[in-house]
Amino acid sequence: MKVIIPVAGVGTRLRPHTYSTPKPLLYVAGKPVLDHVLEPIVKLEPKEIIFVVGYLGDQIKEYVENNFSFKARFVHQKELLGLGFAVDLALREVNSGPVMVVLGDTIVKCDLKQFVNSGDYVLGLMPVDDPKRFGIAEIRDNRVVSLVEKPENPRSNLAIIGLYYFNDALNLKEALRILVKSGKKTRGEIQLTDAMEAMIMDGVAFAPFEVDQWLDCGKKETLLDTNRRLLHETGNSPRIEGSLVVPPVYIDPNAKITNSVIGPYVSIAKDTKIDNSIIKSSIIGENTSIENTVLDNSLVGDAVTIRGDKKSLNISGASEVDFT
Repeated sequence: MKVIIPVAGVGTRLRPHTYSTPKPLLYVAGKPVLDHVLEPIVKLEPKEIIFVVGYLGDQIKEYVENNFSFKARFVHQKELLGLGFAVDLALREVNSGPVMVVLGDTIVKCDLKQFVNSGDYVLGLMPVDDPKRFGIAEIRDNRVVSLVEKPENPRSNLAIIGLYYFNDALNLKEALRILVKSGKKTRGEIQLTDAMEAMIMDGVAFAPFEVDQWLDCGKKETLLDTNRRLLHETGNSPRIEGSLVVPPVYIDPNAKITNSVIGPYVSIAKDTKIDNSIIKSSIIGENTSIENTVLDNSLVGDAVTIRGDKKSLNISGASEVDFT
């Protein structure tokens, strides 16, 4: 099996962080979003993982090559024309065989082995409260019978969450070829949903598969909420002499904490120093220095210096804030 991971987006809703760091490399619960995506995939032992990169793609390539040993290929997407276009690019050098497509900026919790064994073609789904905001699948007799991107009148509340399995890549490749050649766009983009809908109309049976969790990392508020959820599962609770740690938190072993209160729901990356501060419900990046400060509901990037005062912050790398 080969795996396609589209990661070419510019991450506008997470600016200013994504001016310098691609969204999949932002930290959540102690490690980059991309680690949370890749670790369960690696257990499936895929033949190859194909990354569709674009904006700041060199950083993703460097990170993958330095931290993982699987066979990887990087396809550059020059035009952001939608998920369907990204997958079409990745498939151009794939002749046949099974393919799984996983979005690189959301975290899906499920048994992936069970997912790929649920049928020849499988679609990851999750019930949502506002189906008008998502691509929606209509199910009948345990089979996906239609797909609609952000419907005005949804026929179900099962959202398409960015996890797909195709036992034969050729069917998908042909559907995308026809779609791209036609120039058809939905909401201004070439949609993978439209290619899959064409496959369904041609008789391809997609099995629905409801995932356990679907965690969004697309903007500050959802990234912090995902951090809270994951810390309940993966956080640590180190004892730090002279400081109080309120779990759940994740504090990298190479971070230095003195005379501070940390937590709950705080993630602190490596080589960061925090002194005489109170921090809760926040994500703090690498090599950052915080002193004499109270932070809540904050997203702080790498190599940031903060001194003094009580604030809620959303600042990116190599910044300096001095309230003194």
